[in-house]
Amino acid sequence: MRTEALIIAGAGITGLSAAWYLRHWNPLVLEASGQPGGNVRSLEKGGFLSDLGPNSLLLRGHQVPELISELGLGPELCEANPVARRRYVLNRRREMVALGPGALLGGRLLSLQARLRLLGEPFRSPSGPEESISSFVNRRLGPEILHWIVSPFVSGVFAGDPDRLSVSAALPRLTAMEQESGSLIRAALHRRRGNGHAGRSRLVSFRHGMQTLPERLASTLGDRLLLNSPVESLQREGNLWKIRSGNQTLQAEKLLLALPAPVLAALLRPLHTGIAETLDEIFYPAVATIGLGFPRQQVEHSMDGFGVLIPRVLGIQTLGALFSSTLFPDRAPTGHVLLTAFLGGAQNDIRGGEETGMVRQVLEDLRPILRIQGDPEYAHAQLWSQAIPQYEIGHQKRLEQVNRFLETLPNLSLMGNWRGGVAVGDCIAQAGELARAPAWQNPGTGENFRETTVPPR
Repeated sequence: MRTEALIIAGAGITGLSAAWYLRHWNPLVLEASGQPGGNVRSLEKGGFLSDLGPNSLLLRGHQVPELISELGLGPELCEANPVARRRYVLNRRREMVALGPGALLGGRLLSLQARLRLLGEPFRSPSGPEESISSFVNRRLGPEILHWIVSPFVSGVFAGDPDRLSVSAALPRLTAMEQESGSLIRAALHRRRGNGHAGRSRLVSFRHGMQTLPERLASTLGDRLLLNSPVESLQREGNLWKIRSGNQTLQAEKLLLALPAPVLAALLRPLHTGIAETLDEIFYPAVATIGLGFPRQQVEHSMDGFGVLIPRVLGIQTLGALFSSTLFPDRAPTGHVLLTAFLGGAQNDIRGGEETGMVRQVLEDLRPILRIQGDPEYAHAQLWSQAIPQYEIGHQKRLEQVNRFLETLPNLSLMGNWRGGVAVGDCIAQAGELARAPAWQNPGTGENFRETTVPPR
């Protein structure tokens, strides 16, 4: 039986990033599926390039830019079109309104009463106990801003329900701003003056889509990445973890599970029912990503922005759509455009849906909004049955419970986008933070440990 210093289960972006930052451990990575990257996948077909999961990467700070540079991906990077700063939302008349100061102060999105209420935001008292996003926004900004701006943002980014999501867990920046200044408006003005241009982030992707990043990370592992190798059972024997995967049994001095919460719950239930029950409380709704490609003349709207969000109060099933061919270059053939739309989420269960019906629904919803004529040349629907973990009320307490339970399971670490943020950059940051911890500085001595690992370029 082979013994490893470190085994990582899960070759999604979190597990692959952890393997990179812990490469001095020469980890062995096990992946249940036949390809690395989790839901970070791209599809090239008929000249169209669709991202089936995350569509972009936000660069802020140093860690993610340094990772891209170290991986030699600089030449593959593409910056978002500056016009992407314009983001649209539908108003009550189902007209597209560009978000920004004009939307807040003008009359096309908010009523006069809502705009006057917004002026009183700096004088409202801070909150007490944990709040939902709905409660927080209603209290500070009023119901119209919740329904027409924040709720569509929440459903578009988190596929979530603002009545159920914890504001401190899902949008910690908002609670921090309130605590710092007693007002979101004052805090925003202070941060803008303090940061200037230095704190500005960049929205990027890669020439061949977001899948480029996990593929490059996976390539650095060589034969230390085993695909089609699900972890079927775990057992603690002495100072080692025993892992059953297919027809092989492995041992590890340290074990890192970078897996979705439901998968972790099933694996850990025989070892600790408490941690399994806590992880089972984390809800994952189904989300479908639908790519639609058209000749340019079939879409009357100028598509001059990032995309459009659709408020749930309008009763339209589609959550929103990205203008993918505007956002990044070479997403569609010359003379064509590509849209990426989204269905499902915490407020609309679409499990069991089929591709044709999803495409039909999105076309029905978007035709009047974007003034689309005819049928698409390209259409592809990707259903993620467990898409984005929901940071609902009580999420922070659940994470604290998980950490306490882990104290009884030595040399085991749990990672994933169910903690630390759901975005790709959050997953990378989580892996880097773990690797900087003192416990990970000195590698173990498993049979396959080697002193240095030089990743191929």
